[in-house]
Amino acid sequence: MQPLLKEIRNTPLLWMLVFVPTVLAAEAVLSNSHTLLFVLSVLAIIPLAALLSHATEAVAARTGDAVGGLLNATLGNLTELIIAIAALRAGQYTLVKASIAGAIVTNAMFMLGACLLLGGLRYHVQEYNRAGARLSSGLLLMATVALLAPSAVADLQHLPQDGSVIHKLSVGISVLLIGVYALGLLFSLKTHKELFAGAEHDKGEEAPWPIGLAVGTLLVITVLVALVSEIFVESVQKAGETFGMSPAFVGFIIVSLVGAAAEFAVAFSAARKDRLDMSVSIALGSASQIALFVAPALVLLSYVVGPTPMNLQFWPGAVTMIMIATVTASFITGSGRSAWFVGALLIFIYAIFALTLYVVPPAGQG
Repeated sequence: MQPLLKEIRNTPLLWMLVFVPTVLAAEAVLSNSHTLLFVLSVLAIIPLAALLSHATEAVAARTGDAVGGLLNATLGNLTELIIAIAALRAGQYTLVKASIAGAIVTNAMFMLGACLLLGGLRYHVQEYNRAGARLSSGLLLMATVALLAPSAVADLQHLPQDGSVIHKLSVGISVLLIGVYALGLLFSLKTHKELFAGAEHDKGEEAPWPIGLAVGTLLVITVLVALVSEIFVESVQKAGETFGMSPAFVGFIIVSLVGAAAEFAVAFSAARKDRLDMSVSIALGSASQIALFVAPALVLLSYVVGPTPMNLQFWPGAVTMIMIATVTASFITGSGRSAWFVGALLIFIYAIFALTLYVVPPAGQG
């Protein structure tokens, strides 16, 4: 515990951890003060993300950047999965689907673009492992095609109007996607793991935490981020109504950005240290995990915890944005090299998506 306590004492940003018990207590006592809970939850997520960043880097130093990026993406997506399950219980399917689509686009466009921009401002040209990027972008492209299928056939005239065919198709696709995700893990971590080894880095860096402390900290912080993020979602929905934001915008932009705060902290820090293997692994790995595992898992869980089953039919605008983001990320990461301007372009594309969704909400939500 000594390295952890020393890190907290020496990092003023981590002093904000005091907001974690504060927001949990405020939620129990002042559950109707949504503006206060919104502010406190944001202040609590920031230091949790910073601490998660340090612990993940300690694990990556011992396991390699590819595995470290995979671990961080998995833990970060666990937070979003818990948030989505809470929304499933309440039957907020628009919010759930918006958060799924938004998380894919946010990771593939905003997180990847910001990493390339931040790293490129410090280093003239950066290189990263093309094999890992191609695997993640290929998995993401395949998953995107699968997610398009229910939306593509939903308007066919001869289908029953009760939606039974769409639900059956969604369940079948969900099972297939989880199977592909398992095969991707087997390929990258077992049979062809040598293709995904990260570059060597300076050995003169400060010694990482013991692996037991790092993993324990990752698990505890992930749980705390999940709890605080759940409070954030509950409060931000009310804030969205106050400020005229549709549930689709709240889920697609706000929930996705805050839910991925921990992953942002790790990926941005790695990019600034010229460890772009890890940054790309987190950004594309997280996006592909959401499409291959989180989305199908939520469909299957909706039969257990939801008031009615959920399908994979997204509104047309979400489908278009997911496809554009996936194809763009696949094209950008194919070279294995980057500069700051490439990252800036990705961020501008994400900004266009956000502006469009805010000004023109999906039908029925305006």
